[in-house]
Amino acid sequence: MDFSEPPRRRRQESIVPMINVVFLLLIFFLMTSHLATPDPFDVTLPDAVSEKQPESELILYVDKTGLLSFDDHEGQAAVAALTARSDAHSIIQMRADGALDSGVAARLLSDLAEAGLSRVELVVSPK
Repeated sequence: MDFSEPPRRRRQESIVPMINVVFLLLIFFLMTSHLATPDPFDVTLPDAVSEKQPESELILYVDKTGLLSFDDHEGQAAVAALTARSDAHSIIQMRADGALDSGVAARLLSDLAEAGLSRVELVVSPK
């Protein structure tokens, strides 16, 4: 009979600290990232030559039929919500579809001016 101590196995390194670091990094990136909200509908921007990037955070979407959307509001409710969130000096981004009729766009711009929103930037895609 052999009464000697059995040979000790080498202890394997624990991966728990590495898992903790990975989860902390995941939480850090989730907390510091800015998730983009999806567009309310597909808008094909008109082609134009423009070197200036839009500056405003207030975005009004207009589809090819003239339907307006702003922060989950549609139609005239979108204009009312946009007016409530902006002041007299706010710049509004208008992402209008390239197939939008120019008469509808002109009427929309006049409606926005009547609501007190006279500074509107039309967002275009570069040629």
